[in-house]
Amino acid sequence: MNMMECISTRRNIKSFKSDPIARETVVELLRLASFAPNHRMTEPWEIYFLGPETREKLAHKTNFGGAPIVLAIACTPAKTQIDRDEHYAAVACFIQNLMLAAWEKGIGTGWSSIAAGERARQIIGIPEGYEVVGVIPMGIPAELPQVKERQPIENKLHDRP
Repeated sequence: MNMMECISTRRNIKSFKSDPIARETVVELLRLASFAPNHRMTEPWEIYFLGPETREKLAHKTNFGGAPIVLAIACTPAKTQIDRDEHYAAVACFIQNLMLAAWEKGIGTGWSSIAAGERARQIIGIPEGYEVVGVIPMGIPAELPQVKERQPIENKLHDRP
């Protein structure tokens, strides 16, 4: 699959087959994701593998679609607002890289904000000052959602003198 196809066919998967995904495969995908742009090589991402007990306590409405792997990805604390914004953006790029690398191997992903709240952060054990950017279920898609129509990009273009 080429990059254009990978980007245009990736979907937010909500239902997964129970087929296991080897941890080594996930670690390799995370290694690829770590090539995400990040200011001053801060690499501000921390990854938490969520096991069955943690997932049950989170009480996600679909149990993450039955995904065999669920990750919480957080960004490290920052001293200034601009550093915080840069950390968050870098982690978002990391997650996008992860999702694209996974899809290239036929592994679907989703992106949930369930861990943004304090209760979920405590259940996962996220340290003080860290911010969860996303919870990412991963696995073989049970079904592939249809493409959702996007606004024409021309509606988003603005020329300035």
